Amino acid sequence: MLTWITANIGTILVGLLLLVAVVLITLKLIKDKRKGRSSCGCGCADCALRGKCGKGR
Repeated sequence: MLTWITANIGTILVGLLLLVAVVLITLKLIKDKRKGRSSCGCGCADCALRGKCGKGR
């Protein structure tokens, strides 16, 4: 088992870094959603989907 870990340490570290990045991005999106922020970055007044993407926007 230890030889497998030492042979694949680079892959394991890159995988862990990617996992951490995905978790942090997901948490940020959830936090923004709870605060009512949009993920698109533009105003909803000119959006073609303004009546479909959020509550009362």
